[in-house]
Amino acid sequence: MDAESLEILPMSPSELKKRLDKGEIECLLDVREDWEHSLSALPDSIHIPLNQLVDRFQELAFEDEIVVYCHFGERSMRAGKILKESGVDTVYNLIGGIDAYSQIADPSIPRYRSQM
Repeated sequence: MDAESLEILPMSPSELKKRLDKGEIECLLDVREDWEHSLSALPDSIHIPLNQLVDRFQELAFEDEIVVYCHFGERSMRAGKILKESGVDTVYNLIGGIDAYSQIADPSIPRYRSQM
């Protein structure tokens, strides 16, 4: 695979909001932990924690385009690499994660603090 075929594309919170409103998002993947997902989540997202992604990839195997998000955008970038290496054509990483999305695109999505 060449570098371009493994590229993860950035998606801004405002771009995601626009595309969600238009129904243009095929698959929205939340890779946060269960406790985080229970506090806030984007509508119609599929929840697969990052540490389960390799084992549960078959749940996403037929998707051509996936937007991945986490709390701040770091775990979703790691998930994006896994997805690209597994053969997903187009993977977007939500810049700044659900935290930025809540602040920029949809304040109705609750914010929370990490338990680190």
